[in-house]
Amino acid sequence: MATVDRGRFKTCEQSGFCTRNRNLAAQASAYGSGWSSPYALDATSISFKDGILSGTILKTIDKNSGETKRLPLTISFLESGAARVVVDEEARKNGDITLRHDAPIKKQRYNGLEDWVIAGGLKKSRGAALVKDAEMGTTRVTFGKDGKHEAVIQHGPFKLEFKRDGETQIVMNEGGLMNMEHWRPKVEKKKENEDNGENKSEEDKEQNLPQDDDEMTWWEEGFGGATDSKPRGPESVAMDFTFPGYEHVYGVPEHAGPMNLKETKGGGDGKYDQPYRLYNSDIFEHELDSPMTLYGTIPFMQAQKKGSTVGVFWLNAAELWVDVYKSKESTNPLSLGTSGATSTHSHWFFESGLIDVFVMLGPTPRDVSTTYGELTGYTQLPQQFAIAYHQCRWNYVTDQDVRDVDRKFDRHDIPYDVIWLDIDYLDDKQYFVWNPLTFSDPLGMQKQLDEHSRKLVAIIDPHIKRKEGYYVHDEIKSKDLAVKGSRADEPWEGHCWPGASYWIDCFNPAAIEWWKSLFQYDRFKGSMHNTFIWNDMNEPSVMNGPEHTMPRDNVHHGGWEHRDIHNLNGLTFHNATYQALATREDLKNHKTPTIRPFILTRSFYAGSQRLGAMWTGDNQAKWSHLAAALPMILNNGISGYPFSGADVGGFMGNPSPELLARWYQAGSFYPFFRAHAHIDTKRREPYLIQEPHKRYIAQAIRLRYSLLPAWYTAFHTASIEGIPIVRPMWWQHPSDEQGFALDDQMYLGDTGLLVKPVTEERKESVDIHLPAEATPAPYYDYFTFTKYRASAKGGKVSVPAPMDTLPLLMRAGHIFPRRDRPRRSSGLMANDPFTLVINLDPAKFSDDSATRIAEGSLYHDDGESYSYEKGARIHRQFTFTAGGLLRSEDAESDATVANGKAKKEYLSKTDHLFVEKVVLVGVPDSWTDGSKNSVKVREDSGKGKVEEKVDVQKGTDKTANWAVVKLPRVKIGRDWEIAFS
Repeated sequence: MATVDRGRFKTCEQSGFCTRNRNLAAQASAYGSGWSSPYALDATSISFKDGILSGTILKTIDKNSGETKRLPLTISFLESGAARVVVDEEARKNGDITLRHDAPIKKQRYNGLEDWVIAGGLKKSRGAALVKDAEMGTTRVTFGKDGKHEAVIQHGPFKLEFKRDGETQIVMNEGGLMNMEHWRPKVEKKKENEDNGENKSEEDKEQNLPQDDDEMTWWEEGFGGATDSKPRGPESVAMDFTFPGYEHVYGVPEHAGPMNLKETKGGGDGKYDQPYRLYNSDIFEHELDSPMTLYGTIPFMQAQKKGSTVGVFWLNAAELWVDVYKSKESTNPLSLGTSGATSTHSHWFFESGLIDVFVMLGPTPRDVSTTYGELTGYTQLPQQFAIAYHQCRWNYVTDQDVRDVDRKFDRHDIPYDVIWLDIDYLDDKQYFVWNPLTFSDPLGMQKQLDEHSRKLVAIIDPHIKRKEGYYVHDEIKSKDLAVKGSRADEPWEGHCWPGASYWIDCFNPAAIEWWKSLFQYDRFKGSMHNTFIWNDMNEPSVMNGPEHTMPRDNVHHGGWEHRDIHNLNGLTFHNATYQALATREDLKNHKTPTIRPFILTRSFYAGSQRLGAMWTGDNQAKWSHLAAALPMILNNGISGYPFSGADVGGFMGNPSPELLARWYQAGSFYPFFRAHAHIDTKRREPYLIQEPHKRYIAQAIRLRYSLLPAWYTAFHTASIEGIPIVRPMWWQHPSDEQGFALDDQMYLGDTGLLVKPVTEERKESVDIHLPAEATPAPYYDYFTFTKYRASAKGGKVSVPAPMDTLPLLMRAGHIFPRRDRPRRSSGLMANDPFTLVINLDPAKFSDDSATRIAEGSLYHDDGESYSYEKGARIHRQFTFTAGGLLRSEDAESDATVANGKAKKEYLSKTDHLFVEKVVLVGVPDSWTDGSKNSVKVREDSGKGKVEEKVDVQKGTDKTANWAVVKLPRVKIGRDWEIAFS
């Protein structure tokens, strides 16, 4: 099977600014302790007011003459406990530079990213304070809760150290690799024999660049047959970050490799020989275990050691390379049996832009995730259909084909919610125009889907076919809303699916308003309320462009070069489509949006989580790609973008029935659960697969549907706290060092459900790691109630995984909801009752004890509108005590909402929803002697206590005791309790 054409994409050695910054690091390493960074904070410039420290960093250009460049610095200390460090370049900021080629672009470094990405969290700390007795040559500031955080700023050479509780957590510029390539004019050098030393150029004076640097890449750079004109000259920015005592770092997605980032120098011994690259690109049939760039970028790294998590987020949308390397402390030879702590160092270098870094000091994974979420926004709370099963391929060829697939899912009793259309539904690749021959009745097709509450997702990409008479083309041209070429005088033309195309410039507010108008039902004829959108190719992908994208010196609205905003481009298009769907019902009347949009994006940046889902792109029908999907999804989740998934079955190639069935089992635990396939593959809808694998696939899909209440609750938690939906072991158990490098098993939200999909051929058991903890909790098999428990040191347990079974354990101490009545779609489950599953540790039972030994929650709303924001929702907290009391209470902390009109009306509307079953796993042996045959149920309706039957089953040596209360009929929206004592 073919793989990516690496020759179409740069290595570091083919990138001028990457080579320069790596050479700088090599030079610093060669100098060792003799290396000195040329950057120093001018002590006389320092001021501090209202939580902000300001000053000027001086970059020494020539030690002999004392020539320097001025770099304004601000450090903002935030109420969240984070700190923001911004360094600009005074000459560019003030416009005191000359652009080459008279380029019609901004002179400044790009400073508009905050408007696109930052959603909040910038409130300055009221308690931040200067420390009066700081050592000579340093400035110290305490901040954070109770002043437990501290920033120590060394003036010269400039270094910034962040501490928590007196211990250093993150150091900026410890390695002296800070670099801000200042503006300088291009000087045409004389030949060697003509130069008497009097014409020494500013480049030659540059103390921190190696002498053999190829200066030609400062002024222009060629690759793939294109030449980048670089009108502002060299302008890269770089910084090194040290995490002392932290051996594990994660993040900086998107890459097809382990979640635990590898070292990137030297190659061999599990290391890469290239830095991690982040330059959003259309990588067809991407490589695995590679630092090569993919479709999205989130410049956010987290470091983990036992009991502590910290993070760094760099707000910059230009191309980024990141080197990762580690060092180990020397140990005292007299300290037998001990080893030195490992520290991780990272070196980041962007092509352009600002140094704009947020430092997050934890100390827990949840703290870091929430702080990052406050800054960039929490994940969208999607409609419920969006977290159900999606059926897709390139392409369903006619509207009758879609109708036929829809009917066959029903005929074979397999639920699904969404069917997707790729580009072949279009007339001549013209977006918003249906093919009149193959999709002659799109409304009839969608009405059939709507009968069972199903949806249609249609693809719409950012490239607009150049075709006179095609109304979208004519309008984008006449309204001047396309991305421009380097002279900014004409729309730039490239090639994509339609052939010659223009690209909408979504940095232009007028372009967004125009884009919104195209989705109105009277303009996008054939669309309905159940039509949603797929944004693909929005890196942007350009089939004849350098590195399969548009030139870096293209010009966007506002005079910004494409190089400055490349990694943000996908978000801007995603945002325009989001706004379009949010307003398509009522755009003309300027009413508040009513229905939550759903848009899938391939390209993304920090903040894209506010807009919808993403997927990992063009994978392959191989076991290795199945295994690679989970680390990618987990890495996205911890990096603030939890609504992610991978193409189930593999996009390219034809999976074996075994691989396909195992992929559906794994996919049933992806936040975004979609099967997808290339146009050249065999049809593989679940009902076409031969038995018994068809049955295995259907079981996996039904499992997802039964757990939809738990999934929706996890999505809600993510939408208000910014935390992952599926969570790696280190995130859930940050003191269990054995779990820090694991990325093949995960938890679902706060449910205690721990899953490890089978990702190897002919494998019928898996080893699941259980965490080290002082009092190990028992785990139970989801299907058989088989008991598993690790020692206090943690360890692996072997779990059977025959072909019909997904390895899925339940951790004691958790309660989760589900719905057990199979339906054709999630929309048809709206009025179904709930089951509560309670997982218990029998050793924790104690008569008359009020100690909570299990907890969980349920979030429920109408699953489609924004009315939940006004209070039309149910949010319940479930607790089970050691004395045997199960209680449901309102989880709302806002009394205004809890007692508001919208809440009361919604509770009245949903008063028919009840709990039909309570399943308790891990009940004590004392319950199995026959005396436990009833429970007392009391609801807030004032009817007093009612006795209901309880069925208790005794387990075996290998399985847990369990009990079932059938039809307690307590209302899901009310307070109630069930007493088992």
